[in-house]
This record gives sequence, structure tokens and C-alpha cells, in this order.
Amino acid sequence: MLIDGEPWRTIGLAEDGWRVTIIDQTRLPHAFVTATLETLEDAARAIEIMQVRGAPLIGATAAYGLCLALRADASDGALAAACARLLRTRPTAVNLRWAIEDMRGRLAALPPGERVAAAYARAAAICEEDVAICRAIGDHGLALIRAIAAAKPAGEPVNILTHCNAGWLATIDWGTATAPIYRARQEGIPVHVWVDETRPRNQGAALTAFELLHEGVPHTVIVDNAGGHLMQHGMVDLCIVGTDRTTRTGDVANKIGTYLKALAARDNGVPFYVALPSTTIDWSLTDGVREIPIEQRDPREVTEITGCAADGRCTTVRLTPEGSPAANYAFDVTPARYVTGLVTERGLCPATAEGLAALFPERAAAAAG
Repeated sequence: MLIDGEPWRTIGLAEDGWRVTIIDQTRLPHAFVTATLETLEDAARAIEIMQVRGAPLIGATAAYGLCLALRADASDGALAAACARLLRTRPTAVNLRWAIEDMRGRLAALPPGERVAAAYARAAAICEEDVAICRAIGDHGLALIRAIAAAKPAGEPVNILTHCNAGWLATIDWGTATAPIYRARQEGIPVHVWVDETRPRNQGAALTAFELLHEGVPHTVIVDNAGGHLMQHGMVDLCIVGTDRTTRTGDVANKIGTYLKALAARDNGVPFYVALPSTTIDWSLTDGVREIPIEQRDPREVTEITGCAADGRCTTVRLTPEGSPAANYAFDVTPARYVTGLVTERGLCPATAEGLAALFPERAAAAAG
């Protein structure tokens, strides 16, 4: 996607062909800078401190983290240790585990001398596959926006509410929930996006708004608690969010606050869709509320906030009374019964075991076996 008219992806190789370059998302929206990863620990820390975030991008970063680890030591023991280190970084997003298991399965079968080249080739392929998947999600989700637009007075925008950042900054390119929006924009369909700020890390206000601004998509940043009010007054035509892990029965784990938006959408008859690549489906789980691990992050993300003045100087300030404890649950689970449908790279389906199995019969059969 575009930054000041220049196409960018969120991760790739540096000019030397082995170091890994990422967009440092902790610096957005006030500064657009890149960071270079040279070691396994660099990659693990980038995931932990959310220089990279979003389920697909976390998976891709882990894949490149294994590349960097194997450059230092390609032995069986080093491969196992690197996988274990990366698996500890973020517990909720299933793409992390998927990418590591995919890489480990391919690399363990090779002699150590062939592993580095094979690792870089597979990491690059994972990135290319994600771009194609997200583009396909955009094509399928476009049909939803097109249908709503056709029923509205000519020129009136389709008002879409999204939560957190499920944009190209969360993937390699295009995004998941934003891909249909970008495709609609390309087709000339008028859209307007309500952007939840998404406390406590403000990924909506900082990242989604940054993306939409640079892509020229009309949008408005709102506080997290405004969505229900907008729905009550007919100001939201469609909700589209992403997901970090989806059970085979259609429950979805997404950034904290998503569940409340789904409840408000149901109460007001607003369609609530979840856009996801199949790599975020955890075919081993059936009950998201009880089985999906929910990451609890540093309470300081709740008690403190960082902002920048007009002169560019940034500072972190405390929001809460000194001594007041805080809890920081990073995700919640929206049960499938509140999800209108799932938008995947293979098409749309109901948020049910039968719906997902119809689109991905080979994965469902493998899980059942």
C-alpha cells in the first residue's frame, strides 16, 4: 500500500539479502521509520513489544526470525530452541504457531547445510501467499460493500465501522478487514470508515487512521464507546473486523472491545463480518471463550499514554492515580452466534463449523481425523 505515494510492505529483506527490515509500528503515526532485525532475539523482541503486530505479520516475522537464527546455528538443537523462543512471544494469534510449525516441518527434514537457504525461501513464500490471500479477501468482501452501496441513494457513502487495525500494517499488504474497503475505493464506490481508537494501545487511532489517511479513504476516528450510539442512529451500514484466532466453529478472538461491538451490532440489526485468512483458523478448538488463550499485557499500557506535541517532541504521561492497579486483557472472544459471516480467501461463509468446512474441506477433514 501507499505511504506518500510510494508502495510499501510491512516486512522484507534489506539490501544485503539477509537482514530483515520492518516498519516500526511503535513509532506511528508520528514518525514513519524502519527497523532492521539481525538476530533471533531482535525478531522475538519486535513481536513482543509490538514493533510488528497483527496475526499474519507476526507469523511472517517469526518465519524470518528462524532464518536469522539459523544463520548463527543451523543445528537441530538450535532450530528447536529458536522455535521455542518465538512461540513464547505472543500467545493468542495462531498464525505465530502456524508459521513456526510450517517452517520447522520443512527445515527439520533437511541437512543443516541446506536449512538457511530453504528458510529464507519459505519465509518469502509465506509473505507472498499472505499478499495473495488478503487480496482475495478484499475481492470477496467487496461484494458486501457493493450490495449495500447499490441500495443507498447515489453518491451516499457506505459507512463501515472497524475495530483495532486489521489493515496492511497487520499483514504484509492489503490487510484483512481493510482489504474490501481498499477494493471498494479502487472501484469508485464511496465509503466512509468509522475508526475505533482501540484503547489501550490505540491501534485504530494510530495505525488504521494512518493507513486510511495515506490511501485517501474518508474516515473519522471515534472513541471506543461511540460505536453503539452510531448504530442506534443508523450511521453504520456494516461492521468489518479482523481476528487473531478463529475456532473451527466460528468463534473469533480479536482485539479487546470487539465483543461489545458485536453485541451492539446485533441489537441494531447491523451486519457484523469478520475478515480472516485461513491461517488464523485453529482447527483444534471448538469453544473460543473457554479455549483461546487471552494475552494479558503490561498494565502500563492502560495507566500511561504517549503522545507528541506540534514540535515533534513525544512524551509518556500517567492517566490513572498512582497506586491504582490496572488489568490489560489484550483480546476478547466474540461467539459465532453474533457473527453475520466470515470473509476468507475462498469466499464468504456462515460462522459455523459447517460453513468453514464447506470452504476448507481438506483442513476440516484433517482436524476430524
